[in-house]
Amino acid sequence: MRGVKDSYIHLQLRSISSTISLAMAKNAGLGCDGCGQLASADHISRRLRRLEWATRYRPVHIQVLLLAAVAPLEDADYFYCPGGEFLGEAAQLLRAIGVSFAGRPIEPVHADFQSAGLFLAHILECPLEDGDNSKVDAASLLREHLPSVASRIRRSLKPKRVILVTEICQLVVQDMLSMDLGCPVVLNDGKPFAIGATTADEEISRFRAVLDSKATR
Repeated sequence: MRGVKDSYIHLQLRSISSTISLAMAKNAGLGCDGCGQLASADHISRRLRRLEWATRYRPVHIQVLLLAAVAPLEDADYFYCPGGEFLGEAAQLLRAIGVSFAGRPIEPVHADFQSAGLFLAHILECPLEDGDNSKVDAASLLREHLPSVASRIRRSLKPKRVILVTEICQLVVQDMLSMDLGCPVVLNDGKPFAIGATTADEEISRFRAVLDSKATR
């Protein structure tokens, strides 16, 4: 089974590597297919680097796709970043799930996450260009990019369930519910689970209960 998984990951990484130069040539200065923003060559290169990191720990069969809104600005806060330690969004998500990571190397934590059939993705795979100071209407960008995300979920990722794990505009949530993802979208009383530094214990408990069940709303 390990050999099959390694072969699968190897093929995925080869596919990503073979598209890097072509994507950079075609998309430099145009819309990024990971977020819809205007993209420089540096933007595309960074996006594909993160995609490669994530693919290394993508389960062959995804049980639960944890879907956040916008990828963090700093690589250090990106869940699948291979160096350093878990910070920001990555640390908050692991605490919410109940995965121990303090003092552990990153690779075994990623492997535990993968073996549980969990995969983290973002509607916008790239951060907003100017971070929190961005003049971009994030809600509009999220809504515009949703059809592409829905297609990727349905055709490529194929999870058993999708759980929204960050605060997302309710209009975006409603748009997502109206789309064919090929699986249920799990909400917290009609809203996403707002996993963050100040998430209440009660919401964390509900989130863990949903992870352990087959509940779909």
